Amino acid sequence: MPEGHTLHRLANQHRKAFAGGVVRVSSPQGRFADGAALVDGQRLVRSEAHGKHLLHHYESGLAVHVHLGLYGKFYDAEPPMGVPVGQVRMRMVGDGFGTDLRGPAACEVLSPPEVEALTDRLGADPLRPDADPDRAFARIRRSRRPIGALLMDQSVIAGVGNVYRAEVLFRHGISPYRPGVDLSAEEWSALWSDLVELMPVGVATGRMHVVRPEHDHGEPSYAPDRPRTYVYRRLGAGCRVCAEPVAHAVLEGRNLFWCPACQPS
Repeated sequence: MPEGHTLHRLANQHRKAFAGGVVRVSSPQGRFADGAALVDGQRLVRSEAHGKHLLHHYESGLAVHVHLGLYGKFYDAEPPMGVPVGQVRMRMVGDGFGTDLRGPAACEVLSPPEVEALTDRLGADPLRPDADPDRAFARIRRSRRPIGALLMDQSVIAGVGNVYRAEVLFRHGISPYRPGVDLSAEEWSALWSDLVELMPVGVATGRMHVVRPEHDHGEPSYAPDRPRTYVYRRLGAGCRVCAEPVAHAVLEGRNLFWCPACQPS
């Protein structure tokens, strides 16, 4: 599933391409036809992301909410766009730019109160200037759930996924199984500051760069088109810092990677 930097990158792209102009919105697939009709031909005022949620705000006050889920993706093209290929949930066409959305978990029109209800239930987003890390820590310090699970809870921290979760915990030597209640304020401050520094790089480049320069060598990444990671998807490989084999488990239904030596329980 795309992490928060991907949605913020899309929001920036759509803001540059569509904001201030009239957008033709349709649903070639038909599943979003009623929603598309509500905003078709309106001016897009702004686009933004909250965690893993993308919002297109139109001049009527309505917003299109998109959650990509596991399979959703936007496919861009210059107008005039050809016959839709595949199951296109939403097509957006502006002045010189068009995009097709396929496979999202959610694509719906929300009223302002519904947008507020959505954002209110999300946690602090390290990529947003209005984020409140103290509110997130208040949730964490009251919980006995593992910090590795809390970092993935979108009601606590919005936008962090499996890669950033595994890597930021490694970078600070914190076991993913540490109960939230045992995390100190200093440790939380360092984790949050690191996310605030790392995630904008993902927005700018489209890639999650998490390995410090002094460790960015040796065994290649888990995929040819991805930067190296410390532990993510490196089960059994030697830790880039201490050479201990990287461990794997499933925590609350999600794959978890960590170094038992650098992140002791």
